[in-house]
Amino acid sequence: MLSITVLAALLACASSCGVPSFLPNLSTRVVGGENARPHSWPWQISLQYLRDDTWRHTCGGTLIASNYVLTAAHCISNGRTYRVGLGKNNLVLDEEGSKFVGVDTIFVHEKWNSFLVRNDIALIKLAEHVELSETIQVSCLPKAGTVLAQDFPCYVTGWGRLWTGGPIADELQQGLQPVVDHATCTQSDWWGSMVTNSMVCAGGDGVISACNGDSGGPLNCQADNGSWEVRGIVSFGSGLGCNTYKKPAVYTRVSAYIDWINESGLWWVLKVPELQAG
Repeated sequence: MLSITVLAALLACASSCGVPSFLPNLSTRVVGGENARPHSWPWQISLQYLRDDTWRHTCGGTLIASNYVLTAAHCISNGRTYRVGLGKNNLVLDEEGSKFVGVDTIFVHEKWNSFLVRNDIALIKLAEHVELSETIQVSCLPKAGTVLAQDFPCYVTGWGRLWTGGPIADELQQGLQPVVDHATCTQSDWWGSMVTNSMVCAGGDGVISACNGDSGGPLNCQADNGSWEVRGIVSFGSGLGCNTYKKPAVYTRVSAYIDWINESGLWWVLKVPELQAG
């Protein structure tokens, strides 16, 4: 269990969750992609590991409190040293308003199953609280148990490959990914039994999708009040390519893990709504 230290961070925050200072251009996409508007997804982080004295991007993630990041369990490897890049748009440039923070502790779901790809979720406690700003903000968490309807418009963001086998993106990408409901995604010519109720599918049109390097990043979906929620965590896709027809990207459904997040120390984020992100 994590110690409950989030309250102090939330009290220090001044802005509400899921409301970027720079509004996103909602016409862009990931694979086949165009660049996202800089800093329009200010909760997006770059998870990086150290190899040969060089920091390398490996996965995305979502800032959900001033010192907590949500990502995928499959992004975490024992023995690696990690850091988190916040407020980034271009990974190869030094940017004003961005910073890198070390990692204190990583909590991988105790029932993570890499063979069946089950419970693909992890929580990273940062080595320090970050000051929220125009370029660094937190995403909202969804209400426990809620499920989005077929074709609900969401956006995946990340620095993953621009196309199957292509290069990792320098600039943050985004893509419209309509939700595919559970009944459709579990059909035999879609994902079948690979997809469980604790997952959410999005995309599958054969054109736009998440890709390698986007793992762990958010599926951003807008709530009725206009704020953005992290509804999914990029988990897996088709081995045939990043934009395979009827093989949408599959995400860990965050609303299925609210109890786990509560038990892992983020009780105040969910139980005191007026303090969420500030």
